[in-house]
Amino acid sequence: KAVGKVLPELNGKLTGMAFRVPTPNVSVVDLTCRPEKGASYDEIKAAVKVASEGSMKGILGYTEDDVVSTDFVGDDRSSIFDAKAGIALNKNFVKLVT
Repeated sequence: KAVGKVLPELNGKLTGMAFRVPTPNVSVVDLTCRPEKGASYDEIKAAVKVASEGSMKGILGYTEDDVVSTDFVGDDRSSIFDAKAGIALNKNFVKLVT
């Protein structure tokens, strides 16, 4: 519901959930989506990496390392995309973790 208030064009098209992370200073987003213009998981990873190094630098991070929640304590970026944690069922159904 909150996403629709911030980004009205996504109202009714996006939902999410939260789950507990055993660290008081870190949270996680598990985003499952159906891209309208299909994309492979590798294409999505590449686009996120480009954004993290360009227009979103300092806000969005990108990692392919084996990480746990405590690795992000003290990180100033708003979100760090965990490339190893996501999965694609096909080009029109993906799960991203950040």
